[in-house]
Amino acid sequence: MKRLLLSLCFFVTIASYTRAQSLHTIKGRTIDTASTAILSGSSVAILNAKDSTLVKFTRAAENGTFELTGIKNGKFILLVSYPKYADFVDHFTLDSTTHIKDYNKINLTGMAKILADVIIKGNRSAIKIKGDTTEFDPKAFNIEPNSKVEDLIKQFPGFQVDKDGKITAQGKTVPKVLVDGEEFFGDDPTLVTKNLRADMVESVQLYDKASDQASFTGIDDGEKTKTLNIKLKEDKKNGYFGKVQGGYGTKDFYQGQAMFNKFWGKKKFSAYGILGNNGTVGLGWDDRDKYGASGGLTMTDDGGMYFSSGGDDFDSYDGQYNGQGLPVARTGGLHFDNKWNKDKESLNTNYKIGSIRVSGERNSISQNNLASGTQNSTSDESFDNDMFRQKLDAMYELKIDTTLTMKVNVDGALKKSNTSNTYLTGTTDGNGDFLNSSNRTLTNEVDDQNFNANVLFTKKLKKTGRTLSLNLNQSINKSNSEGYLNSLNKRLTSTGQVDSLTNQQKINDITNSAFKLNAAYTEPLSKTLTVIINYGLTLMNGTSDRKSFNQSGGGRYDILDTVYSNNFELNQTINQGGAIFNYKKGKTVINFGSKFSGVNFKQEDIYHNKTYVRNFVNYMPQASYQYRFSQQKSLRINYYGNTNQPTLDQLQPVRVNNDPFNVVEGNQDLRPSFRSSVNASYNSYKVLTNQSLWLNASYSFTANPIISDVTTDDVGKSTYKYINFDDKMQTNFYMYAQISRKVNALGEINIGLNANANGSSSYNFITTSLGRTLNNTKNYGYSGGINISKYKDKSYSFYLRFGPTYNMSRTSIGRNSDGWGANGYGSGNVQLPGKFEISTDGEYQYNGKTQVLTESFERFIWNASISKKFFKSENLRLSATVNDILNQNIGFNRYANNTTISQNSYTTIRRYLMFSVSWDFSKMGGGIKSQK
Repeated sequence: MKRLLLSLCFFVTIASYTRAQSLHTIKGRTIDTASTAILSGSSVAILNAKDSTLVKFTRAAENGTFELTGIKNGKFILLVSYPKYADFVDHFTLDSTTHIKDYNKINLTGMAKILADVIIKGNRSAIKIKGDTTEFDPKAFNIEPNSKVEDLIKQFPGFQVDKDGKITAQGKTVPKVLVDGEEFFGDDPTLVTKNLRADMVESVQLYDKASDQASFTGIDDGEKTKTLNIKLKEDKKNGYFGKVQGGYGTKDFYQGQAMFNKFWGKKKFSAYGILGNNGTVGLGWDDRDKYGASGGLTMTDDGGMYFSSGGDDFDSYDGQYNGQGLPVARTGGLHFDNKWNKDKESLNTNYKIGSIRVSGERNSISQNNLASGTQNSTSDESFDNDMFRQKLDAMYELKIDTTLTMKVNVDGALKKSNTSNTYLTGTTDGNGDFLNSSNRTLTNEVDDQNFNANVLFTKKLKKTGRTLSLNLNQSINKSNSEGYLNSLNKRLTSTGQVDSLTNQQKINDITNSAFKLNAAYTEPLSKTLTVIINYGLTLMNGTSDRKSFNQSGGGRYDILDTVYSNNFELNQTINQGGAIFNYKKGKTVINFGSKFSGVNFKQEDIYHNKTYVRNFVNYMPQASYQYRFSQQKSLRINYYGNTNQPTLDQLQPVRVNNDPFNVVEGNQDLRPSFRSSVNASYNSYKVLTNQSLWLNASYSFTANPIISDVTTDDVGKSTYKYINFDDKMQTNFYMYAQISRKVNALGEINIGLNANANGSSSYNFITTSLGRTLNNTKNYGYSGGINISKYKDKSYSFYLRFGPTYNMSRTSIGRNSDGWGANGYGSGNVQLPGKFEISTDGEYQYNGKTQVLTESFERFIWNASISKKFFKSENLRLSATVNDILNQNIGFNRYANNTTISQNSYTTIRRYLMFSVSWDFSKMGGGIKSQK
């Protein structure tokens, strides 16, 4: 035994010595070549020579020295960077003969002393890794005259930009684009990428922007947004630039756009206007109505409830265009931002105004497969929706001192919408015999007013890491609407066909107000462990007065229908508290904790003199684990749990008569459900070889779910009620994988592969004349594909994507509906002599037959354009564009819900030819020297 222990100790000693001999140290000192000045703070990175992944990173000390230790044998690249200096790049090898590699003095040369052609050819200096930020140098990429930022970033490795301007970088969507670190029409990033000139850009930075709380405390809370920051050249921050574009085509299609930008010093002013009816322009505002458009009452994350402005088919139109119908859109906006008082104060403001009108028709066929038989339904709808909206927002920030900051955000919006919808519906049994029909017309006018104010105070206390923040928020939202319901409904009874006629006026007045206070305190418990303690108070008040009037003998709507009228008042007090612990050491970050919210809910029914009180507690545990193998490779696992309280629609629904064949009943005995969700993701990105790998998977399950209990009679009328179901859990899963790489052997073509799988299992009870049955619905979808792309300077570019799909819809009651499909997309651009250019793109869709839907669907939407550039600066362009060359753009979709499978078709924009002209103008750099 003793001999064994001695042998083991000897082995460990030899192994430790051998390991120490294989670890190396890299050191040196950075100075200016010309002045021999010390360049403290220089960025020093060691990259793997094989795949360019980051091995070690540091910054030079005040005396310019740096030292990196613990580096194993291998081939590496040393990359040293300093602002306005050329990068120092050296390839080296470490083996057992060299333990310390000393570069001594590393001389960096200022950019002003380097010839431009040398900078352009330096491909390895095109990309820099600075901590968590990847920075791209535009000088190393092709910039055509008058090209935009969008054209520039299409050339960056790991980036994709689709036809609508949506940006994907390193496998993730980029929803935010900043200019010099500031918001610039922040809710529509394409206004930056499609209009800012590429030749104005000094550099483009890609990073994960942390939340305000995480940025302030320095503690990773897991809330990050993939962000692009466009840094402008100093001589491009003074002057003006812009673009004017207009086009007219066959079938009276048109589009127009104008944008003007003026930058001077730290001030920026922009104005834009867009109009068109060809579907390429819309409002594009992500800040939609704060309280949505669905009927009844909606819940917030902390358990609070508020009344929403719509109700079934009387929804307020939100102004979004999803490709259904023919749109006419007009929108414009103003932007101004400034910094002053040594950057201690800043102001950022936006004003937007716009209108959109969409009209068209929709047709749907559906099959409801029940134990008692099949019911087939058809619906023909015509719609004409119009919306006008304007919004003003402002952000003011004041740095009171080095430890205290105040940030104020204010926004207000006014919206008017008019909707008109006509429905012709009919239901037959499996033999084609009549069951019911409805002819309904609904018109509605809505005025919405929204106001929000938010103040955030952040304070750093004496102890490092100890902070305090206070957030105050006040919101007021009002909605007033007036509409009319005219319907003729027919149904079959044992005595024959029965008709019912409804002619009513609907007047709704809804108001919500909420005051929220949230305080957060961070306390470092050790060098690696910190706790964040939160407390929140919310006071909410809402009124919902909905009146239905029948006509009197004189034709006036003055007889109140008490059955379909209601007047509710809602008051809530919400207390929320919790603690989240943050452990951070080396490459590992762990968060765990929970939040609790206690809700006191009181609703008064004014018309019926009833009071409904409900007190409940929401429980929201969370945990996350993150390990960063390197700056470009990480693993993350998250768990989130939350209590789901039943909504008022499920507890005590408002009675409506818009659709007499679909009725909802309330259930005040409902209990909350609890949903658990686990998500895991892994990503790896190798900069110089442009190889990315992205894996993501999630699984969620709901205990004690709230499910529907549907009773359908023999004439097609369905009555819905919600109940708790303890015996089964509802589940969902999602998996996605993507890998892409540049293949030099094929001429530097980028090739990517992806695979996707998702599914769900849910339950509901169905009662027919044959009895009550539990139905289990399972929906699964599988897809995969390949994408290929290439960009060649001043010559051509292309992008292709194609792959199969397989969808399964299965119910324990009724018939399955499984089918194959395929989709693909391609785009390309070729530059010809004489300043001509040809561009094209196409989208392919195929949906195969299923057991229920016996017809397949196929279409290929192909667009192409040819353009000619004029003048030496190429700032004038004439173009001819053909949309949907094959005239196959037919509106179509399929979906399944429980035992019902539906197929829709709708009006959409089809083939047309358009001629257009665009002019870019610019005068930049004026006055920059005098300002220095």
